Amino acid sequence: MLSDPELSVVVMGLGYIGLPTAAVIARTGARVLGVDVTESVVETVNSGRVHIEEVDLDGLVSGVVARGTLRASMTIEPADVFVIAVPTPFDTDHAPNIGYVLDAATTIATVLKAGDTIILESTSPVGTTEQVRDVLAKLRPDIRVPGRAGEQADIAIAYCPERVLPGRILVELIDNDRVIGGITPRCARKALTFYRRFVRGACVTTTARAAEMTKLTENAFRDVNIAFANELSLIADTMGVDVWEVIRLANRHPRVNILQPGPGVGGHCIAVDPWFLVHAAPDQTPLIRTAREVNDGKTDHVIGQVSALVDSMPDAVVACLGLAFKANIDDFRESPALKVAQAVADAFGDRVRIVEPYAKSLPIALAETGATLIDVDSAIETCAIMVVLVDHDVFKSIPLEERADKTVLDTRGIWPDQPRPVPPPRPAADHYH
Repeated sequence: MLSDPELSVVVMGLGYIGLPTAAVIARTGARVLGVDVTESVVETVNSGRVHIEEVDLDGLVSGVVARGTLRASMTIEPADVFVIAVPTPFDTDHAPNIGYVLDAATTIATVLKAGDTIILESTSPVGTTEQVRDVLAKLRPDIRVPGRAGEQADIAIAYCPERVLPGRILVELIDNDRVIGGITPRCARKALTFYRRFVRGACVTTTARAAEMTKLTENAFRDVNIAFANELSLIADTMGVDVWEVIRLANRHPRVNILQPGPGVGGHCIAVDPWFLVHAAPDQTPLIRTAREVNDGKTDHVIGQVSALVDSMPDAVVACLGLAFKANIDDFRESPALKVAQAVADAFGDRVRIVEPYAKSLPIALAETGATLIDVDSAIETCAIMVVLVDHDVFKSIPLEERADKTVLDTRGIWPDQPRPVPPPRPAADHYH
């Protein structure tokens, strides 16, 4: 990895990807400015603290802020490299919303100069990097943009999606391979030079469109495979079979590797990005669409299971274990656990307790139902029903003797020793009529 104290970098967006990226770049000695629209985020970073939960991020941010290589602002400044790491949500009809990306490009245009490099990292529909180019071309006609000026372009524009796992972001930002797509080959090579400053993994260059589709493909692949596991869990429930045992046994086959089911799929990537492909090519994506519907439907199925269970025990208090979209993080984006907890709390109010070790308070909508946030020990002492929605390590540590008298719905399979209710007998199928 290279160090260049003369390099100046602006990172647009200081969220779950932007802040770790800015800190890792700042560790190389480059002068990094993180730009965010939220004043409290800027103040937190400038004080050397963090506003998100990620392993070792607090120490890294504290160090680079103290050394003066990272600072934050709500106002952009000129730089050599601009990295866009802002959200790309979808609208109510699942159409992708790239408004934040285009707003970032509009802001960059105010300080852009010849020789600069602009890199989009936000997961985006195919063609978004070209739209960034078009915004810059319109706002800065004095600057020749790639793809419109042949080899005479004044700036470089590329797409390089993040591909990191929450809880391992700082490690994977450095060690994972990167796919770098340029508007032109020259753009890709210039972005490659930048990433080689802090990435140990392989950096592979391609076109911007290929890189954009690569990121969407990775997440759609995961979504389809999780949908298979979730559909298996529905079948197993119907047949009175332990789905985790079935998967464990099936995975002993040398060419089978089934993922684990859960209450749905969450996070800003896997739960969102497949819709970008569906929206772009609706007639060619029946499998991807169905996988999204299966995974969203699994959340509805779990809500129905929990509601029926709580209805059947009218005096019982229920503990919903976890709100995050995956284990051991504080990220609630698109979380199926949060959706389940919210629906159950809407129905049962103050009979609901929430256990989320990575939250200091409940989301406003959840708190307004009368549900309360408690710790694990309090849940064990006071709740007759326990619903596992997230496989946090602290939940796995609860031994059987502490939950033997509980009615348990384990959507994550973390307690294989938990006695399971015997399903009612199914009527014998009549194969002759």
